[in-house]
Amino acid sequence: MAEIGIFWGSSTEMTSLASESIQQELSTFGHTVDSFDVREGIVKLTNYSNIIIGCPTWNIGELQDDWDMLFNDYLKLKFEGVTGAFFGVGDQYGYSCNYLDAVGLLARPFMEKGGKLIGRWPTEGYEFEESIALEGKEFLGLGLDYDNQDTLSEERIKKWVEIIQSEFN
Repeated sequence: MAEIGIFWGSSTEMTSLASESIQQELSTFGHTVDSFDVREGIVKLTNYSNIIIGCPTWNIGELQDDWDMLFNDYLKLKFEGVTGAFFGVGDQYGYSCNYLDAVGLLARPFMEKGGKLIGRWPTEGYEFEESIALEGKEFLGLGLDYDNQDTLSEERIKKWVEIIQSEFN
């Protein structure tokens, strides 16, 4: 089974809770999963060839504060040989013009720097106008909305983990 690092930033604890759920689900498949709050930095990110990155979208399409402070360092990383999945937390109704933008802000440079993106997620069941995380009819990662669709979050996490877990090496 794979060794996976989850790197997340959270200001309201929703992304933290989601990362815990993802970690638990991955463990049921026999994967070794380490979880890191990016408040402590992203240096350990380079120790993993399998990563999951979680970030809520703040304000008008911005990264969460801890990710924002580390973004320039993140852009300097190379991701050749790295398999990565992304998830984000946001409010699709209150911020419909930038729902999950943080996922796009982090996933696009990951792909541009050679990373293999897994875990695209369908937009069906979401109501939003625009997103940097959108590619075709899919998000570049899992979208969670604890404000408006809280009851769907755990089910979405389980389905998403089931899809991505076999793609980690």
